[in-house]
Amino acid sequence: MRDKEKLPIRSGLLTRLAGCAAPYLGRLAGAMGFMLLASAANVLPPWLFKSVVDDVLISRNTTVLNLLCVGLVAIFVVKGFALYGQQVCMNWVGQRVVMDIRLVLYDHMQRMSLRTLHASRVGELMSRITSDVATLQNLVTNTFVELVFNAVTFVGMFAFICYINWKLTLATFVILPLTAWLLTFAARRLRAAGHSVQERLADLTAIVQEAFSAIRVVRAFATEEQELERFRRGNVSNFEALLRAVRIQASLAGVIEVFLICALAVVFWFGGREVVTGALSPGELVAFLGYLGFMVHPIRVFMSRMSALQTGLAASERIFSVLDTPSEAASSGTGTKDPGRIEGSVVFEGVRFAYKQDQEVLRGIDLVVRPGERVAIVGPTGAGKSTLVDLIPRFYDPTEGRVLVDGWDVRELNLTALRRQIGIVPQDCVLMKGSIAFNIAYGLSEDPLGSDSLMEEVRRAARVAGIHDFIESLPDGYASEVGERGVTLSGGQRQRVAIARAVVRDPRILILDEATSSLDLEVERQVQEAMSRATVGRTSFVIAHRLSTVRSADRILVLEAGRLVQQGSHKELLEETGLYSRLYELQFDASSVPLRS
Repeated sequence: MRDKEKLPIRSGLLTRLAGCAAPYLGRLAGAMGFMLLASAANVLPPWLFKSVVDDVLISRNTTVLNLLCVGLVAIFVVKGFALYGQQVCMNWVGQRVVMDIRLVLYDHMQRMSLRTLHASRVGELMSRITSDVATLQNLVTNTFVELVFNAVTFVGMFAFICYINWKLTLATFVILPLTAWLLTFAARRLRAAGHSVQERLADLTAIVQEAFSAIRVVRAFATEEQELERFRRGNVSNFEALLRAVRIQASLAGVIEVFLICALAVVFWFGGREVVTGALSPGELVAFLGYLGFMVHPIRVFMSRMSALQTGLAASERIFSVLDTPSEAASSGTGTKDPGRIEGSVVFEGVRFAYKQDQEVLRGIDLVVRPGERVAIVGPTGAGKSTLVDLIPRFYDPTEGRVLVDGWDVRELNLTALRRQIGIVPQDCVLMKGSIAFNIAYGLSEDPLGSDSLMEEVRRAARVAGIHDFIESLPDGYASEVGERGVTLSGGQRQRVAIARAVVRDPRILILDEATSSLDLEVERQVQEAMSRATVGRTSFVIAHRLSTVRSADRILVLEAGRLVQQGSHKELLEETGLYSRLYELQFDASSVPLRS
């Protein structure tokens, strides 16, 4: 299995799990063949007890005794070989199925809409791909194998006792309907308990993830004890959920054992009478009792693994619930058109947008941006600046109106084709663990360190971003590791690497979202110079809270409460009496604190 289309995600749970194994039917058939052989080897020994009693102990036939001993050894040799083949084949299939599901789940999560991702807890999503997949792995590779193997063994033994004496079998299994009802009732309870266990574990994972993601905040506010208490409550909740499942399983095992003892008492009473009357030989009664004794093991395995089965099915439901969540393209309409190399014109027509139904962020935006125009966007916090530019690469879709790129409604365009022509430098420039070259070339087809042509593109982008000389001064140059999230680089260096990353593919549209907001003045000047070089010949949108950085823009857009209230050059806006001039005066008044967006 290589892609998401090969993984069934629209049918019943068990059908979907079975469908995941469909690409590996050959190995699965081999595993089932070995399983049948091992089950047959399990079924035969009690039948030998009949011959031991009737043909050896009563008839005193030593030849039969010799054959029975050789046969017993041969049976267990075959069983060992079959068990080895079954476990290897079944685990291969199980591990491949789980590997496929994990891959598809990760791929689907990557493609879920930002609206869905932002509404979810990161820790809970992580638990789907770690804890839930691990639970499913146990279901497929261990629990399922044990249940099927013991079910086949049970059926084979049941067939033998029916052959020995159907009346005695009927009398023994008169309580079977009650047992089946009890198992069905327990399965529902265990499924609910399994759901609860997985949910509590997901909550616990989310608490840990949140605490360590914000460890600096935790340390700064000295809230270690508070976070410990949150974890303690989650831990206790997880313990209680596990204990509920254990109680259900333990009580079920005890009740089933009582039923089995009752069945055994019936066998002794009824079977003894059959032997006395001559309807049953002593060997047949011993074989019957042997089969009943051997049948206890499959039942015990079924009881002990039922909790794992229901927990695994609960984990499967949670995994498939994520896969059933529409991907970004499916949730917002799948565009298929490739615009080719665009010029870079951007038009907003009557655009309105709300993250929540009653909380509009953008209100009736009409705007035309010409190819190659450098546009700055300013305004107070919450004015909708970042949201406005997020609509261009279709991170979100307008609730009303439309966004056009080169005359194309972005909803008609293939997302990959659109986004490859848009470069973005976010305020929080997160770098990936790896080399500087890898981070600049992020999104290109291969590791640039192994390609001279790609490295030339990387160096060209680094020169535009004004970071080439610094990189060359490092002992390992472009092969230098940046550490997780780029911790080995300063803020300004990370920003310039991010600018290089944004321009390496020569995008026609460039979005710089407050790229200098957290930098000191000297570093800000360096980044501004890099931004100026990066925007040459490209349609660019520069979001800034420091108005000194937008003076050279071709046009400045002023947003307030989701509306476009002013637009024009720096000089034109200063001459007007409006929000821009007030913001400018506040920022350049030494006694004022600059507004941040």
